[in-house]
Amino acid sequence: MTTFVRYLTFSIALCGLASASQAAIVLNATLSGAAEAPPNASAGFGTATLTFDDALQTMRLQATFSNLTGTVTAAHIHATTAVPLTGTAGVATQLPSFSAFPSGVTSGNYDNTFDMSLAASYNPAFVTANGGTTASAYAALRDASVASRSYLNIHTSAFGGGEIRGFFAVPEPSCLGLGMLLLGLTVRHRQRRSAE
Repeated sequence: MTTFVRYLTFSIALCGLASASQAAIVLNATLSGAAEAPPNASAGFGTATLTFDDALQTMRLQATFSNLTGTVTAAHIHATTAVPLTGTAGVATQLPSFSAFPSGVTSGNYDNTFDMSLAASYNPAFVTANGGTTASAYAALRDASVASRSYLNIHTSAFGGGEIRGFFAVPEPSCLGLGMLLLGLTVRHRQRRSAE
């Protein structure tokens, strides 16, 4: 076995171990008026990161938003849409809004970790519709989010149905870039060997 193939095999194995060792699921969303249903012309925008930790049964939401037309009246996660990255769904999380989410402002930041083993972290209707327990509701929300079938919606005084929203999606795996690099190196290596 050549040295190159050994390094390639070792690198791929490390990549797999790094992915398998991650207990947390991290998802990202970009929020805009164009992503609303129906779309609106708001100049507001935002980003959000949602982290599920299965070992602790927690959900961390980090959000930043700016330039909203109206002032914030509520914010929560909706799930589960019928089709990924489109459609509408009922509220899955706290009602009427996340605890301590900035209200009455046009821009702000939010960072909170929720104990998803507590019924207070959910809309009671979401728990009922998804098995009747917080464990089943947590699994349903996590799975919907990983499948890009949940979204963060920020409601304002100007847009009661929601001024900006964004669907959560799994970011590009960190190993994808490494895999592409290794593929390129393999092709280059083979081309050099065949030219000799």
